[in-house]
Amino acid sequence: MNYPMPNLLPAYPEICLLVMVSVILVVVLFLPQRLRDITYVLTQLTLFACAMLTLDVSFLTGAQITHTFNNMFVADMMGHALKLAAYLAVSATLVYSRAYLADRGLWKGDFFALALFALLGMMVMISANHFLTLYLGLELLSLSLYAMVALNRDSAQSTEAAMKYFVLGALASGLLLYGMSMIYGATGTLDISMVAKAIASGTPNKIVLTFGLVFLVSGMAFKLGVVPFHMWIPDVYHGAPTAVTLFIGSAPKLAAFAMAMRLLVNGLLDLAVDWQQMLVILSVLSMAVGNLAAIAQTNIKRMLAYSTISHMGFMLLGLLAGVVNGNWLNAADAYSAAMFYVVVYVLTTLGSFGMVLLLSRAGFEAENLDDFKGLNARSPWYAFIMLLLMFSLAGVPPTVGFYAKLSVLQPLLAADMTWLAVVAVLFSLIGAFYYLRIVKLMYFDEPIDTAPIEPSLDMSVLLSVNGLAVLALGILPQSLMALCYFSIKSL
Repeated sequence: MNYPMPNLLPAYPEICLLVMVSVILVVVLFLPQRLRDITYVLTQLTLFACAMLTLDVSFLTGAQITHTFNNMFVADMMGHALKLAAYLAVSATLVYSRAYLADRGLWKGDFFALALFALLGMMVMISANHFLTLYLGLELLSLSLYAMVALNRDSAQSTEAAMKYFVLGALASGLLLYGMSMIYGATGTLDISMVAKAIASGTPNKIVLTFGLVFLVSGMAFKLGVVPFHMWIPDVYHGAPTAVTLFIGSAPKLAAFAMAMRLLVNGLLDLAVDWQQMLVILSVLSMAVGNLAAIAQTNIKRMLAYSTISHMGFMLLGLLAGVVNGNWLNAADAYSAAMFYVVVYVLTTLGSFGMVLLLSRAGFEAENLDDFKGLNARSPWYAFIMLLLMFSLAGVPPTVGFYAKLSVLQPLLAADMTWLAVVAVLFSLIGAFYYLRIVKLMYFDEPIDTAPIEPSLDMSVLLSVNGLAVLALGILPQSLMALCYFSIKSL
């Protein structure tokens, strides 16, 4: 049989990335140890090339939604925006991690290859229009992350974290697959857009659909790291090398958001009444457990892990406020607010873990809160950058974190969910305590560690830009908010 050649244009960034990962894997085999920086340069050039291709595809297709590979792959404005954010996050992660990994003997081709394979999985997830495509992207991402967590083979802590992550990740994948199979059984299709049409027709069995939806949301909740599927986050964040923790805590959250949008909004919007009730429970529990547990932490990686749980719970507020009683008028505002929130969270997380990496050095991990004592006396500039990042995570104006929280609360109020907005504000006030505690340690305590802070030029510049971007976007958030709104509206 003769099959027509698919339109490859929407997938050019993915094709480029896959080719370059293969090239990097071969190059690594022949490079001596002293020339390993060539691999780093190749990786950064690959990210830049993928960004240019993504921009090119977005200009060629405009706001038009383009499908290819028998409707299994979709290119749209939301996908383009999230991919660009993912490139930026991965590139920044590599810059921040450079000295840390080199000091510990982990600055190898394995790290770059796994990072790019994980990015490829994210890109496939972001553009998935089919259950199988989504699952393939998810597994490529997950398997790469399992290996990255265990990258330091001499560390029992890293190996234990990788095993926990692998076992719980396999369980979550099983839940997700089971949910997909039940929805396939009810609708007769794996195509996400066709699933939406089948549900809209009213013919599928509602009971089977609801069961499938429960398993689907459970699998998705694990990838987001929300309660009660959060057990892996503190242990993995703590056990993994800090550079890997930074990677896990940033770009994959963009892919998890895209997965939620593709499954719940693109595919199962007519079941919004059912999945919104589940998201309410997940959101409230995540904000409660995340913020309360973070207060008790003395390790900053575990504190930021519980912080992640609370922030993902807050992001879910945007997803559950989109459609109320069949009214879709609030949808674009709510979903774009959730997208804005997750992009801002990734930006702030990059800087926060970047500061942890900055204070770490050979033979020393700056993992405890006490390591930030007296940072203002050691380096007023980096203390100011950390202050901006903590203010943003806490939602204190004029940082962008304040507008991120405000943009999510507005659709809640418009959807007459005032009680949920009040709960979110109360837990945000509780969460502000452990962020401001770090500010207090930096400015009002005497330093314990007096070693000089000597980052490389690229890390110093990027960390400064990262912190100032949090402030600049807080003063002028309109451009990023408009991009998110336009991306969601084009769906």
